[in-house]
Amino acid sequence: MKILVTGGAGFIGSHLVRQLMDAGDEAISLDNLSTGLRENLPKEARLEVMDIHDDRVEDLFRREHFDGVVHLAGQTLVSSSIEDPKNDMFQNIDGTVRILECCRKYGVPRVIFSSSAAVYGDVEEKDLPITEDHSAEPLSFYGLTKLTVEKYLALYHRIFGIHYMALRFANVYGERQGDGGEGGVISIFAKRLAEGKDITIFGDGKQTRDFVYAGDIARGIRKALTTENCDTCCNLSTETETSLNDLTATFSTITGTPVTPKYGPAREGDIYRSSLSNRKAKDLLDWKPEVPLEEGLKRTYEYFRK
Repeated sequence: MKILVTGGAGFIGSHLVRQLMDAGDEAISLDNLSTGLRENLPKEARLEVMDIHDDRVEDLFRREHFDGVVHLAGQTLVSSSIEDPKNDMFQNIDGTVRILECCRKYGVPRVIFSSSAAVYGDVEEKDLPITEDHSAEPLSFYGLTKLTVEKYLALYHRIFGIHYMALRFANVYGERQGDGGEGGVISIFAKRLAEGKDITIFGDGKQTRDFVYAGDIARGIRKALTTENCDTCCNLSTETETSLNDLTATFSTITGTPVTPKYGPAREGDIYRSSLSNRKAKDLLDWKPEVPLEEGLKRTYEYFRK
């Protein structure tokens, strides 16, 4: 297959491109390098440096005849979406529609979209882990843009016949992650601890996240590119809650040094508890996470330590 990966030089994209290439597929990365890095990709990987709003993107679609598009590019920070909702909309909605229009014009049969647990918002304890049919009430403009794009995908399928899968990622972490994004707390902690610095938890530390390793996410995306069970949304998660306090304790074990965090005020727009059901992914994609949290944290810490 020939696959276009928008945001391919970024965190999740670089994991995916490696897996696609290892499987013998042709992966072409499209990235403006605003947060992605050329060195995130293997030397032999093909990278087209441009923004998804660039007029040259349409020329790329016209030339290459892609078998599928994995759309990872976009604005990923909850805090930034609240500070600048207009830019969040421009990057995540307008940018995605531009990609979808290229898919429509040039016959791309399938789009895989990186959605998010943020579409659900805060839910009651009795509703955890969250299933895909749970009501979507995002608390941030970031979550709202992700949910809106899911609806665009459904209509592009209904009207134009483009197949899709909207993958609602839990909190992704791993090597090559920057300081932002939903799973960014792990990369921030790992980097600071590797540098011998203190870490800060915003809130009481009892807030939970469903941390899933980036390599597992990449495997789920690859499954979504070929499954017949498409045209729907699907969680990719561990179905496990981990508090930030527990996360800190695990880092203490990994580093062999007691980690005592500082505490700051909770951040606006952040949900308190989160865990996503992965039953649908198991059923539709034959997928489940394989990398335990402690192993994934070791890999992430060692990446920053080196």
